[in-house]
Amino acid sequence: MKYTLKLPLFFLSSGLFLACQHESQPDTQSVKAVMDGAVTRLYETLKPEQLDTISQPYVLQFLSEPEKNVLATQYVTFNVDKPVTVSLMRHQDQKTLPFWLESSGFKKTDLLVRNEEFTYEVWQKPFDAGKVELGINGFDKHRPVYFISVGAQKPGDKVTISNVYPAHQTLDTMRLGAFTYHDWSDLTLTEIPESLRGQTLFQTIRGRAREAHLIGAFRTTSTPASSQPDQILQTWSGNPATTQDIQWRAAATVSDGLVQYWPLGTTDTLSAPATAFKLEDRLLQNDRYVNRFTAQLSGLKPGSMYAYRVGSKTGSWSKPATFKTQSSAPEGFSFIWFGDTHKSPDWGAMARQTLSRHPEIAFYSIAGDLVSTGLHRDEWDQLWQHSGGIFSQKPLMPIPGNHDSQDGLGAWMYQEMFSLPKNGPKSADVPTEQTYAFTYQNALFLMIDATSPIEAQTAWIKEQLANSKADWKFAFFHFPPYNFEEDYADIRREWGSLFDQYHVDMVMSGHVHYYLRTRPMFAGKPVASPSKGTIYTISIGIPSHHEEWPDEPYAQVRYNDGPFYQHLKMDGKTLIYTVYDKDGKVQDSLTIKK
Repeated sequence: MKYTLKLPLFFLSSGLFLACQHESQPDTQSVKAVMDGAVTRLYETLKPEQLDTISQPYVLQFLSEPEKNVLATQYVTFNVDKPVTVSLMRHQDQKTLPFWLESSGFKKTDLLVRNEEFTYEVWQKPFDAGKVELGINGFDKHRPVYFISVGAQKPGDKVTISNVYPAHQTLDTMRLGAFTYHDWSDLTLTEIPESLRGQTLFQTIRGRAREAHLIGAFRTTSTPASSQPDQILQTWSGNPATTQDIQWRAAATVSDGLVQYWPLGTTDTLSAPATAFKLEDRLLQNDRYVNRFTAQLSGLKPGSMYAYRVGSKTGSWSKPATFKTQSSAPEGFSFIWFGDTHKSPDWGAMARQTLSRHPEIAFYSIAGDLVSTGLHRDEWDQLWQHSGGIFSQKPLMPIPGNHDSQDGLGAWMYQEMFSLPKNGPKSADVPTEQTYAFTYQNALFLMIDATSPIEAQTAWIKEQLANSKADWKFAFFHFPPYNFEEDYADIRREWGSLFDQYHVDMVMSGHVHYYLRTRPMFAGKPVASPSKGTIYTISIGIPSHHEEWPDEPYAQVRYNDGPFYQHLKMDGKTLIYTVYDKDGKVQDSLTIKK
């Protein structure tokens, strides 16, 4: 299925009106505040092995009555000005009822609601005019969370819904074809009882299942932070010729960060302070809090090698590493990109070989799905551990995939890992640093977050392409416009037409876990040469295999297994594209001359 995040829109539904007013919960009365406190007390009360035995009965006796009341009433709230009936659609396969459901007066009906994947039983409760308060989905992180519809008790009544919490809750009409989960917009309703049709549908996101997750929830990291800096990472947020960004991790007890750097071969040491961000993963029992540091170096000399180390005034320092600024002369360059990496040790073993095989590269990129669950910090720890420190020697310029921005909760942890250009679309619906552009020598790189709304980025892409004088134009985004598994007609329509108009040379994607290089494509059809169309590529950085392998008429080269990595070299107006397997054997190659 296709996973996309829909824009927060508000709809009028039959007989009901939404007043666009929202209120925020006081933090002390929020589900988050209760769960933060509960997790803290559980760490103080239970041994690590006991955390894995937590059950709903234990949780309910562990929580205070005021805490349970918050969890039973503050998950979804809103006001209605007429009496209504609230219908709650609960996934049949959820083993344990939400603890508050029956005791609050909801009764199970014989009604069923279905989509292509799930069947929901319908629970109903009448409410008088006033405030409606509903509780959590459960302590079990059951991903198909409940959703609700609201209908007037008296036929013909026009009900105004106001003061909705969460503030970004979106409403639609209960109808065939409506979607219920924002991160799964293709999963639409296929069966609705007649009595519910036309009611107001409260859409939701599957990630809300995580808000009260305690049962089977606790994790550990094999590489907890310490006073010694680690996970050192280079990126760019500014001009690659004169700036360099450095990020790293240290324990939460390390409060300050500093980069010392010097032109290689000299002792002229400079320093730059780093900003700290306290990153919390409350269910990471052995390393809940860490500090991530970011330093932005500026005023560097183009085409120069620098050495650097990171640390703190009172703590430990890393071993020196190096970086090189972009030359101001058109001397050519190369880079390497990976498809999905999913924090895999197999990817890491391959990636660590690339730096010795290709020491000249200017930077790396990953075309999304860097990890498998983007809100689990232990997975990021695994990614950096498996990479073997290659990103402390060469910058990494990534884009997010659906796993990095999972369950509709956004990619905020991804954002805290990277310092990237803030020159993306001026739209509230496209998070800063997830779509951006940079130029390296004679090449433009459009780094696009395809998990954000497609249409909201089209004008920005057009502006970037129209204003670029680069010889080479590349676009990176996670979802591939040409593949046999999923149809991304919206991307082909919105962005592909621009790639045709402004002649983007290559598009790099992942997601479907196989390798593909298309023929040059123009207006959706193969053309004779790269000068007349865009080449679309897909790659995979982990082992994979597809049993089904239908023909793709647009394909030039395909492999149904991995892993691979791609090396691109630009020498003036000549591009040499080479694909290697994990053993360094060439699996595909192409030369383009302009």
